[in-house]
Amino acid sequence: MFIVIAGLLAIIGALAGGYYFAMRPVPLKIAVGPPNSDDLKVVQALTQAFSQNHSYVRLRPVQTEGAAESAQALADGKVDLAIIRGDLNVPKNAQAVATLRKNVVVLWVPAGRGKGKKGGKITKISQLAGHKIGVIGRTPANVNLLKVILQQYGVDPGKVEILQFPVTEALDAVRSQKADVWLAAGPVNSKITTEAIAASTKDGGTPTFLAIDSAEAIAQNHQEYESADIPAGAFGGSPDRPDDEVKTISFNHHVVARKGLSESTVAAFTRQLFSVRQQLMSEFPLAAKIETPDTDKDAAIPAHPGAAAFVDGEEKTFLDRYSDFIWWGLMALSAMGSAGAWFAGYLKKDERIINTSMRDRLLDMITIARKSDSSEELDNLQSEADDILRNTLACFEDGAIDHAALTAFNIALEQFHNAVADRKLILMSMPQNLQRTGAQLRATGT
Repeated sequence: MFIVIAGLLAIIGALAGGYYFAMRPVPLKIAVGPPNSDDLKVVQALTQAFSQNHSYVRLRPVQTEGAAESAQALADGKVDLAIIRGDLNVPKNAQAVATLRKNVVVLWVPAGRGKGKKGGKITKISQLAGHKIGVIGRTPANVNLLKVILQQYGVDPGKVEILQFPVTEALDAVRSQKADVWLAAGPVNSKITTEAIAASTKDGGTPTFLAIDSAEAIAQNHQEYESADIPAGAFGGSPDRPDDEVKTISFNHHVVARKGLSESTVAAFTRQLFSVRQQLMSEFPLAAKIETPDTDKDAAIPAHPGAAAFVDGEEKTFLDRYSDFIWWGLMALSAMGSAGAWFAGYLKKDERIINTSMRDRLLDMITIARKSDSSEELDNLQSEADDILRNTLACFEDGAIDHAALTAFNIALEQFHNAVADRKLILMSMPQNLQRTGAQLRATGT
């Protein structure tokens, strides 16, 4: 019994320990940058929300210099998650978890600037040769993006002067008219882009927005880009900036996970991400742009199986994930119980054999009692029966014999007591000389 109980406790302890380790908070490192960016602020807010909600997945932000560095950190296996740009080299071990936001490309000519070669105002991208183009943001990805656009329109990137300005210096550069044309890439409601366009407005004039009419052709040649539209009035102002819908291209910022990261962990993170999105919208409107990943097989970045399971409603529950372990645990528990019972019975084997021989002795004593001619002999038999009874009860308490064996012993004991009682009545009715004669005859064997 002690062995069986020990086995039960061991199995229960193993199951409890397995549940604890399965449900304990899982920390994931996430690479995000650059410093002071909206992406970093959103990740920090997610980190705090997950911690306050005691969520299964906890985030550990790893700050980088930008999306390219975040992608490299994921490729090197230094982090579990990363915020990357879809138009950069995507690591081979990256799988999409969510689309953090959609970015649009804005090309505009400040009011009073950008005269073409013939003196007319620049209204088309094909007129940009020989001009200075300012790019907001220090990432080389924006410069590469500009070159893709120029090449689509037959403009040699070597025939334009590209000036790149950090976000912190962009407004002063726009006000100082350091470029004829400006390019910014970010969400439609980007504060940086809106302020830069406002700074390019002069003496009541309005900037001219350059449409990327070949957006669909660019998207076909470059899978990381999509055709998009900038709605009228997206950047405010009076009159509206722009005053009409503008054709452009877009690209996404993705939350990606390292390939091979636990499917259940990524599914839990994806579920948490979309559950707190509404909670963050009041403080970070950018959180409203978070979307589920593309789960198609031909997606630019393949979806992580865990994220796909969440999106498709096929996320596994605790029982789904660990049912096999629970089933095998119960089987092991049953096997251990059977083995424990057999082993316990084996240890009691000698004790059962001794008790069986005592019961046989008790049956023999019944025959002896019925033929006894001496009250003293009957008393000795009674004393021996008491010892047998004491031993039998001890065997029963130890588990060496079961209820059936104890019942059989009780029947034999009752028959023995009846035999002793009947014989004593007979001896009491016999004269003393006949009792002595009988005893002597048995002693001599006659």
